[in-house]
Amino acid sequence: MDQRTAYRRRWGGLAVLIICLLVIVADNTILNVALRTLSDPVDGVGASQAQLAWAINSYTLVFAGLLFTFGVLGDRWGRRRLLVGGLVVFGVASALSAYSRSPEQLIAARAVMGFGASMVMPQTLSVITNVFPAEERGRAIGIWAGAVGLAMAIGPSAGGLLLENFWWGSIFLVNVPFVLVGLVLMFVLIPESRDEHAGRPDVVGVLLSIPGLVLLIYGIITAGERASLADWDVFGSLALGVVVLVLFLLHEARTPDPSLDVRFFRDPRFSVSVAIIMVLFFSMSGIIFFLSFYWQSVREFTPFIAGLLVLPAALGQMLFAPLSPTLVRLVGRRALAATGVVIVCCSFVFYAQIEQDTPLWLIIAFFFLQTSAMAVVLTPATDAIMSSVPPAKAGAASAVQNTVRQVATAMGVAVLGAVISFHYRSTMAPVLEEATAEAEVSPEQVSAAGESIEGTMALARGLGEQGRVLVAPAKEAFLSGLHLAALVSLGFGLVGLLVVLLWMPREVSGARTAKSDVSDTDGPRRTGATSPE
Repeated sequence: MDQRTAYRRRWGGLAVLIICLLVIVADNTILNVALRTLSDPVDGVGASQAQLAWAINSYTLVFAGLLFTFGVLGDRWGRRRLLVGGLVVFGVASALSAYSRSPEQLIAARAVMGFGASMVMPQTLSVITNVFPAEERGRAIGIWAGAVGLAMAIGPSAGGLLLENFWWGSIFLVNVPFVLVGLVLMFVLIPESRDEHAGRPDVVGVLLSIPGLVLLIYGIITAGERASLADWDVFGSLALGVVVLVLFLLHEARTPDPSLDVRFFRDPRFSVSVAIIMVLFFSMSGIIFFLSFYWQSVREFTPFIAGLLVLPAALGQMLFAPLSPTLVRLVGRRALAATGVVIVCCSFVFYAQIEQDTPLWLIIAFFFLQTSAMAVVLTPATDAIMSSVPPAKAGAASAVQNTVRQVATAMGVAVLGAVISFHYRSTMAPVLEEATAEAEVSPEQVSAAGESIEGTMALARGLGEQGRVLVAPAKEAFLSGLHLAALVSLGFGLVGLLVVLLWMPREVSGARTAKSDVSDTDGPRRTGATSPE
């Protein structure tokens, strides 16, 4: 495909990229509403709480650990080639997940899904950077970000709908037709592109990045599950992961052909935007994750209703992400980012006071404001990251953005989950001891019930009338832990605000790239080293 044809088909190509995003992001959130079903030995696979956690974490671990590698390889081998390969792997693994017969098979298939997703995700931003001229790139990235919000909302609601009408495997099998459509359209609308002057392969850098990220993320996830850093495998994974990543950065600073040019971080548009994305995703991810437990365990809504309650929040992101480039031109990037972070912090203040009888419309309103504010901050931040590097290195920049987001999300869920878990266990321990003193319950059952609100509710259902005394204290303990987590998120949100006010540049995003991208009636003329075919 020549450059002029690629330019004329750029919006159709963006639609294909959105299909890829919808499949990958929606599938990761769709699993959250199916956890209770998967734990059932009759209707599901009889997965334990730990196995359910790893059904989620195996995907995250592989996905985040390989994002940087495949971002770099996309620049070298061809971005469309990686997109096609990733979609094929993801589609096959989705079918394997749907027909898993045991928790172990499901965990393994989910890991393969993460492998395919890591091939796809960084290429989406790379293709946008190389197809769209500077004056349209912010809008295209805004639509890309809005699609992420749509996918996050589609996941829980579609999952709830499928679970009410079909067997649990349908939440994975539904990916296959979308993958097939995406593959067919990709060859028509997406041009192949790569860095024609990539230099020698940075084999050492790539080989260091994979174990460094995998060890770090494994340590973060496991620390969150156990609410402790004391275990040797947790502390060892974190320490070794940090050491390997430091060695990776030292190598990248010295090698003549680095996978990640560390000089990118000297540009405040790149470094500050990366910092903002990390802080905001850390502070938000845990709260959003545990709000799903609030809907289903505290308010006792069905998975389908809980999924529908996410839609207004997704609407906010869908509306404001594409509008953010216009808002940047009107008020300036720093003022807009500061305003957005302030609104996000206000939502944390609200979550720190949420109760069981808080009006539904008020929760939805703050959720809408929170995601809308996130959209107007993260879209220009992503645009700044992609615009501050040469188009030939778009894959590496996209991989950094996505990797930082995934690591921050894992850290947010782990740290805030540990806050909630520690508070919940300490609060519920005497309540459980008193309530089960005369019941025929083993110490192992009591211990499992004290780990989470879902565990307590399962024990309460098993005890029948006698277990009803556990319901109100469990909800109160969970809400109290959620309040503490919201205050922790508020602290990190304020750190993000400080970063914006002190270090975010004032210039309009994409100014540098505009100098090297010129468009005419037939298409853009690029001076970068990337060559579409």
